[in-house]
Amino acid sequence: MKKLRTIICAVSALVLASMTTSPLIADNSNFAGPYVGFQISAVGVELDGDVTGDTVATTDDVNETTTGSVGKTAVIGGLELGYAIPMGEGFILDIGAGYVAGGAKIATNNTDTSATADVIFEVEDLYSAFIAPGFAISDTSSVYAKLGFTHAQITVQGDVTKPDDMEGTTYAIGTRTVLESGLFIRSEAGITEFDSLAASGLAQGGTGKTISTGTRVNADPTVAYGSISIGMRF
Repeated sequence: MKKLRTIICAVSALVLASMTTSPLIADNSNFAGPYVGFQISAVGVELDGDVTGDTVATTDDVNETTTGSVGKTAVIGGLELGYAIPMGEGFILDIGAGYVAGGAKIATNNTDTSATADVIFEVEDLYSAFIAPGFAISDTSSVYAKLGFTHAQITVQGDVTKPDDMEGTTYAIGTRTVLESGLFIRSEAGITEFDSLAASGLAQGGTGKTISTGTRVNADPTVAYGSISIGMRF
């Protein structure tokens, strides 16, 4: 993921550099104004983390640390809205927000049938806000680099403490094509790096699946995505 972030940042720098060196100044008025769109994204989630302590509460817990990573892919839908502001000389400043309803679940379990310790984390209601400077490369097409803030709620089932909601930074690059009717198509690729998550066991939980209070889980979630948006500029 770090390599992917480096590539996106490098391409974003090239996009921004091209905005100041291109001798062709296209009409950016076609992109101006408010818009709303529906977005379909293919996402890949990677969790790098570690677990310290025993999984099941006992009187002889051994403090051990296990590290690893897990990945998962999915296709999700969402809504986006924003306002594109022409800035002169082909520049466009896009300010917007997005929302993805529903949730994604990540489940862990202990295969020890005498002391099952299932835990389910659910990430839902993802909100984002972004700023995306861009440049019109023709009267109907533009390129942009995006910087955004993303927030998602977390719920948990099982005998562990609830982590704080997820917050992270999004880096992306993309293109947008606008037709005379106002219909637009946007394609985008990016990553979101979330802050670290932390949870620990609750030896006396309500589910009967006891996890030692000495068990601590830390994870660094990263999401890579590619998306297509179709919408209308007003």
